[in-house]
Parts: sequence; C-alpha cells; structure tokens
Amino acid sequence: MTASMLTSAAARATAQKVYDKHYAQWAVSPPGQGASLVDLPLRPPTESVALRDPSAVADWISSWNQVPPTSTDALVIWESRRWASMGTQRVPTRLRLATPEAVATFGRRSGHWQTARLRAEALLAVLPPSERVAGAVRRTMRVVVGLDADDVDRLVAVLGWLQEHPDSGLFVRQLPIRGIDTKWTERHRQTVTALFTAATGAEDLGLAARPGLVRVRFLDPALAPGGIEDLSAPVADLAQLRIAPRHVLVVENLETLLSLPALPDVVAIHGQGYAVGVLDQIPWIPEADLVYWGDLDTDGLNILSIARLKAPQTRSVLMNRATLETSLDLAVPDPKPRRTFAGPLTPSELDAVAALRAAGDVRLEQERIPWQAALGAVRLALGRPQP
Repeated sequence: MTASMLTSAAARATAQKVYDKHYAQWAVSPPGQGASLVDLPLRPPTESVALRDPSAVADWISSWNQVPPTSTDALVIWESRRWASMGTQRVPTRLRLATPEAVATFGRRSGHWQTARLRAEALLAVLPPSERVAGAVRRTMRVVVGLDADDVDRLVAVLGWLQEHPDSGLFVRQLPIRGIDTKWTERHRQTVTALFTAATGAEDLGLAARPGLVRVRFLDPALAPGGIEDLSAPVADLAQLRIAPRHVLVVENLETLLSLPALPDVVAIHGQGYAVGVLDQIPWIPEADLVYWGDLDTDGLNILSIARLKAPQTRSVLMNRATLETSLDLAVPDPKPRRTFAGPLTPSELDAVAALRAAGDVRLEQERIPWQAALGAVRLALGRPQP
C-alpha cells in the first residue's frame, strides 16, 4: 500500500484513540450537533501514484468500499478524479464522524459506548445536577464502565442511600442494601467517596469507622492491666487505664517492640508511623517521660516532630548523626526525602537531617541497627542501664 494513502484500518485505529480519550466526557456531556469529532483527510493517490502502483490503489479503494454505508453522522466523502491515462475515477477523500455513536461504531467500540452511556445516565440520575457532580462522574467513568452490572446497581443504590442518610453512623455491615459488605466497600470506597463528596460536599461517608488499635507492651508487669502484658486496644480503651508509668517508649518497628526486655516503670507502644498523632488522647502518656525511637530518615524525623506536637516532652533516641555514621553501611537511598517538618526538632535532630542529606539522602531503618548496641542506647535514654 502506498504510504501516503490513509487506510481504513489506520483510520479505525485513530477513531479508537479518539474514542478512548473522550468517551467519558461524551457520556456525561454529549457534544452538540454539527461537531465533527473525527475529521480525517484520507490522502487519496494522485494519477502518477495510481500509474506507478495500480493494484495497491485498487486495493485501497476497495477497502474503503467495504466500510459500512454512511449517514450524516458517519460520512465517507467520495470525489471524482479525472485522470488523462485512466479516465474518471471515484476515490474516498475524507472521513467525518459527527457523534459519539458514529466514532464508537467505526472504531468498533459500540458495546463499550452503550455501557458507558447507560452507566453515566444511571449515576447522573441518582446524583444532584452540578458541574462538580458531572466532573466526578467523568473522572470515575473509566472505573465504573469496568464494573459488572451487579456492582453498578449496588453503586447506584449505595449513593442513593448515603445521600438520604449522610450521617448514619452505621458500620458497613449494618447498611440495608442487598449485596453490600465490607469487602465490597473496601474495593469501591474511592469511587463511592468521590461521587458522594461531589454530590454533598461531605469529606467522608458518614459511616462508623473501625476503631484504630494500638499495640502496647507493659514492660513492667506491675503496670499490666489484669496481668496482660501485651495487648492491642482502641485508643479510647487505653485512655481508661488507671496507670502512671514513669516512662513511655514509642518504637516504629513491631519486631523491635516484641524484642524489648522487661524494664521497670516502662510502657512500650508501637508507633505505627503517623498514628503517633493520637498520643495526646491517652491521658497517662503526656504525664510520662516520652522517648521516641523511629527510623533514622526524614520521614521518621517528621513523625518524631508530630509526636512532639502532641507531647512536647518527647525525647528521641538513636536519631542523631552518631547513629547514622556508626551504621552508614546499612543505610539505603531514600526515594522521597523530606525538606520540611510538621513540628519542632532539636538541634541534634536537625543535625541528623543534615547528615542524612550529606550522605546522599539516605535512610537507616530502625531494625537494621545492631540490636545489642541499640538496646543499650534505649536503656540509657530511659535511665535503665544494663544491669
């Protein structure tokens, strides 16, 4: 085939690309009449090209003859060419597709288009009309069009119910919607939330959240409630404990928490990253000497700074330049080093930030520091040196 001539297969591929890029927008806001969504010059051959390769030109014309009959929405324009050596020839010169249906049909996406159109209509019918809602439906359409029919029905039902009960305070298990369970909600929460927020302006779905559990080890058995030295409990339950430990040690790594030995007057808590934001919700923590040991990287230092916002007395251990230099061979590159921090850091901790950067933006995970040396430093920080 002569390279300059646009084949029907190539035009179809272009239509498919246009459709894939725009179908979500078209499903939500159909384009006005008179627009050409696809307008392609077919680059018909000249007489000299036809003379040079008549069979290729004949095949090209034949391929366009096989395109289904056209209408005003999907039009292949044919024109006559009068060639001195070959007489009058009719050749296709242009392809115009004026509607989403025409683009989808030519691009062999008809079934997909019908699905997208009907699902957009279903969502727009259950949500209040607004530009914000239209934008949310458009952005979620690529997910919605990939769902099976039952999941779409459930999505519409959930959106309708949540709008009628925006502050239900129910757990997902309690929702009176057939087929809705926690697994379904977890899989589709992002889509549900995006559409619900666009419709109501609410930041969340108004449902009850599972209480976050905090893992705690009572390193002093005398502080253990009911003799339970290792437990996970909601923050509200921990806040009810009538204990007064002299020291609270927050560690980021769970293995580290489990490896800690018995220490008098010490309670150890698994920090779970940014969950340190709840420290001030447990009354006996702000009253204690709080020692934080996290990963020696800019993220760990940021978490430390947040802990200090919640409990100003927070001290750090093993989060300094000396620790990094001692175990620099165990550090690895930090893919996303921080340059700012949410709360205050001490001069020593800021020096650790500088050391991390000077070493090439690295990070030293808590669990990579040799255990005996780390435990000795933690004991000293707690005023509990090695016996």
